[in-house]
Formats: sequence, structure tokens, C-alpha cells
Amino acid sequence: MKKKSGFTVIEICVVIIFLIVVGVIFTIQRFELLAVQRDQIRKLSINEIYYNLEEVYYKKNGYYPEKINEDVVKGIEPNLLTDPSGIIINEEKSEYHYEPTNCENGKCKKFTLRAKLEKEGDFIKKSRN
Repeated sequence: MKKKSGFTVIEICVVIIFLIVVGVIFTIQRFELLAVQRDQIRKLSINEIYYNLEEVYYKKNGYYPEKINEDVVKGIEPNLLTDPSGIIINEEKSEYHYEPTNCENGKCKKFTLRAKLEKEGDFIKKSRN
């Protein structure tokens, strides 16, 4: 009897299932890494805004602003005020929030900066003074 060479249907199915599983794992890992990267961008942006408010704005004025925009936090890239979704800080559905407290005539004594993260809880920075 002659032996036929080739793959059986079961062997082909096993290989296809293996490739599908590897593809799914790769895709999940890729999305996880992208989410972590976006969270790092959020933290970097909040830290940049925080240090500009503390080291530049507060030292110059002696108080914190009631609202922030690119005119208030000069010296940082304006795109840092925009979250990874393209929404500017404090706008509806923005992942970045500036929350001033103890304000009088636009001059605030404290603030909280907050970024909503995908893989962790909120990233929060509070004013030093």
C-alpha cells in the first residue's frame, strides 16, 4: 500500500485554531500597550500643567487662576491642554479637569488637577500652597 502524504483535516484545524489564538492574544496585548501609553501621556500632561502653575504662575502672581488655557499657562505646549481624545481641559467629556478652590475675584488659593486614566484610577495633583 502506498502512503499518502499531506495534512489531515484535524491537523489543519489545529493549526488554524492556534493561529487564531495567537492573533487574539497579540491584538489584546497591543490594545493594552496602547492604553498604557495613553495613560502615560495623560500623566505627563497633568504634570506639565501642574509644574507650570506652581513654578511659573503662582510664583509670579501669588495665587492660582480660576480657569486655565494657553494664555494662562504660558511656556508649555498648547496641545498638553488637550486630552488624547482631542478635547480641551474642562470641556464636557474631557479627561482632564482643573478644579480651583477658595476663589475670590478670579484669584484662587488652591487647585486640583485630575486626569481620568484607562488602566488605573484617576491621576490627581493638588496644589502645594
